[in-house]
Amino acid sequence: MPRRPLGSTGLETSVLALGTVKFGRRLGLKYTAPPELPTDHELHALLDMAQELGITTLDTAPAYGVSEQRLGSLLADRGDRDRWLVCTKAGEHFDETDGPDGSSSFDFSPAGIRASVERSIVRLRTDVVDVVLLHSSGEDELALFEEPLDTLRAMQRAGHVRAVGASTKSPEGGRRCVERCDVAMLTINVEAHADGPACAGAARAGVGVLAKKPLASGSTGDPAASLRFVLAQPGVSAAVVGTTSPDHLRANAEAAIEACGATDSFTPPPRSR
Repeated sequence: MPRRPLGSTGLETSVLALGTVKFGRRLGLKYTAPPELPTDHELHALLDMAQELGITTLDTAPAYGVSEQRLGSLLADRGDRDRWLVCTKAGEHFDETDGPDGSSSFDFSPAGIRASVERSIVRLRTDVVDVVLLHSSGEDELALFEEPLDTLRAMQRAGHVRAVGASTKSPEGGRRCVERCDVAMLTINVEAHADGPACAGAARAGVGVLAKKPLASGSTGDPAASLRFVLAQPGVSAAVVGTTSPDHLRANAEAAIEACGATDSFTPPPRSR
């Protein structure tokens, strides 16, 4: 699996990242009926496949139900936390007990952001999180790049976080993220081009880009063509694709490798714990 720098953070990422929303959340997703969560055995098999394919980056969030807790437990059981680059988020919490579809709540106050990151560190059973992104609600998004980002920067300086950024929901939010952050999570796929200018700006500024919804939530008929498009965009470090199927993961990995046209034997250095 090819690797790319995550902007100028000093971190490396596989060009395909594994999204883990389906590790821990059943409600509020685009399914006709809530799916059953995979067993620990199934998730270990999925991570085995990811490791075999050379995938190094895992994307999670407090808003993904119990994904962080399960991921922390899985990596502790495996004893291989150091081989993974883990990206989580702050600001959004999802409550599956609130109504038939669950509901999200948001807290971007300094105390809320700090508590969110501290909980993530405990849940992920780690001493430092590689990447933490502000999980935008889409409302008042530009305010994220003031006090909430300052709080993340303070936690970064204290050694709790390696790189900071935001998962944005607007072109202007993406542009502001590129101006002030280390990493931007932008919506990039063959059907969504609004974040293109922010992505190009990230390439110029040395900001890492994690492309979300690269397969347009499954609406594109050709995943290989979709990944070729996304991974060809200047500035994109990795495409984040969520799945719990080893077969789907292998197919997406093969498409990503084909899209890049090369393999890489880079081995990341051990992380301090």
